[in-house]
Amino acid sequence: MAATNLASAMDIDEAAIDEGLYSRQLYVLGHEAMKRMAASNILIVGVKGLGIEIAKNVALAGVKSVTIYDPEPVQVQDLSSQFFLRAEDIGQPRAEAAVKRLAELNAYVPVRNLGGQPGKEITVDLIKDFQVVVLCGASLQKQLEINDWTHANGVHFIAAEMRGLFGSAFNDFGPKFTVVDPTGEQPHTGMIASIDRDGEGVVTCLEETRHGLEDGDFVTFTEVQGMEELNGCEPRKITVKGPYTFSIGDTSNLGEYKTGGIFTQVKMPRILEFKSLRESLKSPEFFITDFAKFDRPAALHAGFQALWEFQAQQQRPPRPRNAEDAAAVVALAKKLDADIDEKVVTELSYQATGDVTPLAAVIGGFVAQEVLKACSAKFTPMQQHLYFDSLESLPDELPSEADCQPVGSRYDGQIAVFGKTFQERIANHRQFLVGSGAIGCEMLKNWSMMGLASGPRGVIHVTDLDTIEKSNLNRQFLFRAKDLGKFKAEVAAAAVADMNPDLQGKIQSKQEPVGPDTENVYGPDFFAGIDGVTNALDNVKARQYMDQRCVFYLKPLLESGTLGTKGNTQVVVPYLTESYSSSQDPPEKETPSCTVKNFPNAIQHTIEWSRTEFDNLFVKPAQAVNSYLSEPNYIENNLKYSGQSREQIEQVVSYLVTNKPLTFEECIVWARLQFEERYNNAIRQLLFSLPKDATSSTGQPFWSGPKRAPDPLTFDSSDPTHLEFIIAAANLHAYNYGLRGETDPALFKKVADSVIVPEFTPKSGVKVQVNENEPVQQEGGSDSGDASELMRQLPAPSSLVGYRLNPVEFEKDDDTNFHIDFITAASNLRAMNYKIPVADRHTTKQIAGKIIPAIATTTSLVTGLVCLELYKIIDGKKKLENYKNGFVNLALPFFGFSEPIAAPKNKYGETEWTLWDRFEFHHNPTLKEIVDWFKKEHNLDITMVSQGVSMLWSSFIGKKKTEERLPLKFSKLVETVSKKPVPPHVKHLIVEVMVSDEEGEDVEVPFIVVHL
Repeated sequence: MAATNLASAMDIDEAAIDEGLYSRQLYVLGHEAMKRMAASNILIVGVKGLGIEIAKNVALAGVKSVTIYDPEPVQVQDLSSQFFLRAEDIGQPRAEAAVKRLAELNAYVPVRNLGGQPGKEITVDLIKDFQVVVLCGASLQKQLEINDWTHANGVHFIAAEMRGLFGSAFNDFGPKFTVVDPTGEQPHTGMIASIDRDGEGVVTCLEETRHGLEDGDFVTFTEVQGMEELNGCEPRKITVKGPYTFSIGDTSNLGEYKTGGIFTQVKMPRILEFKSLRESLKSPEFFITDFAKFDRPAALHAGFQALWEFQAQQQRPPRPRNAEDAAAVVALAKKLDADIDEKVVTELSYQATGDVTPLAAVIGGFVAQEVLKACSAKFTPMQQHLYFDSLESLPDELPSEADCQPVGSRYDGQIAVFGKTFQERIANHRQFLVGSGAIGCEMLKNWSMMGLASGPRGVIHVTDLDTIEKSNLNRQFLFRAKDLGKFKAEVAAAAVADMNPDLQGKIQSKQEPVGPDTENVYGPDFFAGIDGVTNALDNVKARQYMDQRCVFYLKPLLESGTLGTKGNTQVVVPYLTESYSSSQDPPEKETPSCTVKNFPNAIQHTIEWSRTEFDNLFVKPAQAVNSYLSEPNYIENNLKYSGQSREQIEQVVSYLVTNKPLTFEECIVWARLQFEERYNNAIRQLLFSLPKDATSSTGQPFWSGPKRAPDPLTFDSSDPTHLEFIIAAANLHAYNYGLRGETDPALFKKVADSVIVPEFTPKSGVKVQVNENEPVQQEGGSDSGDASELMRQLPAPSSLVGYRLNPVEFEKDDDTNFHIDFITAASNLRAMNYKIPVADRHTTKQIAGKIIPAIATTTSLVTGLVCLELYKIIDGKKKLENYKNGFVNLALPFFGFSEPIAAPKNKYGETEWTLWDRFEFHHNPTLKEIVDWFKKEHNLDITMVSQGVSMLWSSFIGKKKTEERLPLKFSKLVETVSKKPVPPHVKHLIVEVMVSDEEGEDVEVPFIVVHL
């Protein structure tokens, strides 16, 4: 459906949402912010590299429309960073040349060119129909003129520019700008142990649970007993007293607190005041991007103004690395601020004509998010001047003025900063990109603009086994609707080779994933042919594996990741830094199984329960039936494992004999009985075992604190959630048996209401697992007599040759398959049992599907930061302080940079070593040769040798085995012990040894590499 045919901005938003285009972004912004964005028209003036980066990210995000203005003709140096321009566009107006490719990004966002004549800057008359105006690279005079009008007329204004490795941005969202949600974080909530009835009203959280609140936050309450006046009260401002306590002010006039209660943080709108640019130039408010450069914004504030003054006087920018022009710029800057850092302003002048695509990605990603804040009121805007630089990315051997002169090349913007000599090093670099999803697409785009691997010795390898899905199109910008179903790596490689023809034949795409199974593909020869690795992965396990490979092959690794508006970057340099695996995040806290099974108190618990129920009903039984029909002695083998056997046999009997449906109506009957079992009978059984008036061993009410007493549900076909469960469960059950599904609610109501439900009788003696330390009681028993009786009901597998059930393969992104429908309904019904507020389908899908929130702006910025580190890798910088690890949160906004952590040093004897060191043995030595070498060279005794999971030798295995193994060549030793041949592609073995010194003390030493 074409965007122009849709009725309104709201329709555009909803239609795209229905198609799944914004599925990851919705978890970052939410529906309300998306709808406000979908009513906003954005104007971007100036679409060189920085402007087009902003336009790209804003269009992907789903605003109402994007309009661009840039009538200046395309020049060859524009190709340094403007990825929507091609060589054949040179001479055409920039906006006209870019508009078609920009419009392809998102069919729901109309993109148009505002026109204009070359040499004619934007005027106030042209900006009156827009909610946000962004000026990129406009003269200071023009910025002031436009901002004077926008400030007075309620239009949001952003100015941004780039000068080589320097960038700046300025925000003015008006005298009073309301932020609806300053952080975007989930509101804190928690259970209450007590509330003091006095002038301070101190609230204590249950079971020493941290509240996570800050001074000035607001909270409201539910389920408080005794002090009922707090329930649903106006939000009360809190003062933090400690990690488990906070004060809500005077409660002395309220009732006496008895028990219970839940506090919930309330996000309160904030009103921000912005000064106009004219006013802000005199008294600037700086947003600090790097606290190690705390004084730099002041110097750059004067420096950027000095550049515009120089340009106004000379009618040209300062020449690349020209000392005379730089001196003039410094003199102008000193008139504004006599205390400026002259070296920084000199470098700014040197780079004034530079156009560096990673910097465009950093500033462009940041500014695009500010645009989205302006039109959505979600997240805190930057106030008000941002200055950013990456001078550390310059080569250690600075280029000369002659080396930085333009040569009529597409890389002239980068040559103006780094020089021709370094450009050749970039062109001949060899890099391996692991993953071509969101970060991978951005990485390849930046590399193509940089000319990475475009030289005679350059090569880019990119691997990704995934194919392109609809939800990818919102943030993986190299892909279009026509690419759905194709391999990501192939499409991405072709797309960037089209952006820069110099990369034709230089990008090699692969579908083999990285891992132990593909070391024949990514082996010693492969790693010998690359200079470094860049990860663009979405899971920790693959990251850790690539980290191990880079440590082993001594290759630098660039690592990054995003989570919504948050992003991080890490650079790993051989012999210098720790590796990615050297430090890890703490594991996620798991919910106790007894909480999920019997005592849920939050919607996350019921969603986790319903996700397990999905497998228990539609996956495992079908798999068990298929195993019974295809595996000889399946039942007999399972009987060996007591506890599970009866339950599995019951499943097979139920799904193959007693409950096997022949019609869809029988699936509805089955679903109705499943409802009864889960939401009525199971709850009645629990309350029979633990009545609502039960007490604990200390005499306290059992159902108190985090344990919420449930109530059974009575089926009501007119209740939408009840019916949704029946519809989804019946359709999934029908899928198991290959029956055609139905969706007509009338049919489900009619059949479900006619089902005769057996009377429930609670069982005595059922033990409920009350805490995590108690054993879990099995549902079935292990009575082989009962099992034998069940087995007699089963048909012989030979009588059902070819018959199989269809296990459901969980797929969260198909909205027609009933998977998320079932989990949502099942979770919400259980939440109703326990009086927990229900969750919508959108929230349930994120939690059940473990969806990582994502937005293009963060991806763009993080990738730009990685590429700024790549310049340093190419230069081969040897000092730790040259490199930067980064963390950003665009919602706050926040930038944090730190030096990488040095590789920790270990020691044996007088020898220091790090994780980058190893002992290497060539020509497939014998074990004896290795043992003797350690004794002779280091006076160390080897006490144990292992390779992989095999212990090859130890000092206690006995004289005979020792005599047999010591003379063996290492490959033969490994084959003898493991009883497996060494694969032909394996050229070396990684070996671990335990050694002791002269005193017999264990000593830690590096690993060993045995070359075969």
